[in-house]
Amino acid sequence: MAAPVVETCHVACGANGTPHVLSWSRRGLVAFGTCHSVALYDPQVKRPLQVTQKMAFLAHKRALPTISHFKKKESQFISVDCNSRVEDAAEIHLPLNLISLSVLFIMHETCFPLSSPPPAEILKQASASPARPRLIPCPSHSSPDGELWLASCAQDCLIRVWRLFAKLQGGREDKAEAALRLKEDVFEVTENGTTSLYAMTLETVLAGHENWVYGIHWQPSYIKDETVHQPLSLLSASMDKTMILWGPEDASGVWVEQAEWSPAVIVSGHFDAVQDLSWDPEGDYIVTVGLDQTTRLFTPWRRKGWAQPTWHEISRPQIHGYDMQCLAMVGRFQFVSGADEKVLRVFRAPRNFVENFANIAGRPLEELDMPEGASTPALGLSNKAVFQGDLVSQKSEDNAEDSSRVSDQYKESYFQPLSLNEPPPEDHLLQNTLWPEIQKLYGHGFEMFCLASDSTRTVVASACKASKAEHASILLWSSSSWKQLQSLPCHSLTVTQMSFSPDARLLLAVSRDRTWSLWKREDPPSGNPLFSLYTHTKKETAVHARIIWSCDWSADNKYFVTSSRDKKVIVWGHGASGDPVGEGAVAIGPCSSVLDVGDSATAVAFCPFPCADHSYLLAVGLEGGRILLYKWRPMAEPSAASDWTRCGQTDDSQSHSLAVKRLRWRSRPGLAGQQGAELDHSWVQLASAGVDHALKIFNVHLQAL
Repeated sequence: MAAPVVETCHVACGANGTPHVLSWSRRGLVAFGTCHSVALYDPQVKRPLQVTQKMAFLAHKRALPTISHFKKKESQFISVDCNSRVEDAAEIHLPLNLISLSVLFIMHETCFPLSSPPPAEILKQASASPARPRLIPCPSHSSPDGELWLASCAQDCLIRVWRLFAKLQGGREDKAEAALRLKEDVFEVTENGTTSLYAMTLETVLAGHENWVYGIHWQPSYIKDETVHQPLSLLSASMDKTMILWGPEDASGVWVEQAEWSPAVIVSGHFDAVQDLSWDPEGDYIVTVGLDQTTRLFTPWRRKGWAQPTWHEISRPQIHGYDMQCLAMVGRFQFVSGADEKVLRVFRAPRNFVENFANIAGRPLEELDMPEGASTPALGLSNKAVFQGDLVSQKSEDNAEDSSRVSDQYKESYFQPLSLNEPPPEDHLLQNTLWPEIQKLYGHGFEMFCLASDSTRTVVASACKASKAEHASILLWSSSSWKQLQSLPCHSLTVTQMSFSPDARLLLAVSRDRTWSLWKREDPPSGNPLFSLYTHTKKETAVHARIIWSCDWSADNKYFVTSSRDKKVIVWGHGASGDPVGEGAVAIGPCSSVLDVGDSATAVAFCPFPCADHSYLLAVGLEGGRILLYKWRPMAEPSAASDWTRCGQTDDSQSHSLAVKRLRWRSRPGLAGQQGAELDHSWVQLASAGVDHALKIFNVHLQAL
């Protein structure tokens, strides 16, 4: 069987911040809502199996969803828009004996959404009620010993446990029993002419959370000795960032908090749009930034006994107060990031990260002079470096008796060094994996929009949002002194993306003004490099008719490519001469026919490795979320897209559900995490960032193209 062209290696995405967004089936598969899609996750393998979208029942217009599994068919589930009206639920007709789905149980004018179908007579009583329900955020139910136990939670921070049971008719009880009995609400259910009597009592009220309780679930039943057992164990989750496991004591029957649990290794990701990404120069990890105001670092985890590594977030270098927009790697363990602020920030990896990265990824340890870690002041945005001496003084302060200082009311998020052999849990990611901020760069007048660094890691280019030419200049920075080198004016609107040529001689910029500009580097015998305008397109003669979103270079420096909202992709160079850009005698112009991809082309990237037939491979990301792969072969006079060949694309389950923001190929052949004899150079890897909150990594088989 032929190898597939595109395989999904990993999907990093966070669950939506809405109640009831996750469901765990009894066979071990987890489904959770992420943006407009549903991700399927296997906790044993510790990687997402699939992210579904573009199906009829998943066409949610808003950030979704409430999710529940089918009981009997593992591969099926139902998702419900969390903002749907109650009346809409009546329009869904489903076989109740097959589905574990929230349903409405109405009694005493109160509406209880239950986590799985209750007995048929309760459903009939619910359907017969004409009262308009009042919703309680999250009830759940269990059925031990023929009784129906209900648990409800609400914004009063409390959990109430109710017991529903059949009541014997005609029975007698003495006054003592009546005095001890809990208050009951009794009602009748009539079926086929037979009337049954039921009662409900409030068994207990559980107080342990300090904020709204949004989720409760009974422990699932299990079969032992051919008998179904239903434990009375209840798990609750709250906005106070805690979970509590509740259950009655064996002796007294009083409900109390039970054993504490420790977090396990899972997948994680952004919970808002992923705006930019970058591979490190060695291709060992990926750094991303998103509108959730975080910078995250992902790498393959090599586990003993596992044939293939799995990707995980192992560091959160920056947790900011502004939406993140762009980043650029400057060397192995250093990057620059930009956000919705006028300042650029430079970060360098601490020693603790380098040590843990070597342990988790199975890479050799590098000896570098760097601080131990970083911490964030309570009222600040800058990550402060923590050195070995700071750890000693911090421990002494914690042991001191005097804690009456005003500063103690606003303590820093203290860094605690970790020795890890597996990816850290969420609490450590938040506090102990920050990178120290080593420099701030001032010079732009508006919010940052894009960044780029050259292959020699000596120059960084930056651009901000601009509605006038005076603000659309590109600023160049020295990565050794972090001083501003130059201002490059040319464009009249925001520069949307920049890219240095692989040999670092040229800087390409594309803009909202529908033009591109090319800047050539000169290195004086002494002093800093200087860039001058080599050539550019004008609005009147430009081939693109709309915003140019993206650009990239071929690995041999002979061509560059642009993609635009006008659905066009164009390769540029010195015609048929094949000379490197900037060295040809012929003026720079289109070298390809105009490729119409059918949708706004929001991202484009040249693969750094040629195909088997020596053609160029390009990836094009669309506004609709799909990623297309094209082979392009230079021709003397291309026409009607004869020089382009579509050789692959992502299917519905692989594509993003919203626009692709960024595409980046790994700079080395093979798959990240592979070493030695297992390294297969017939595969390359492509990373994509999407508005749908997802970072996706694809394995592309060059020989299958």
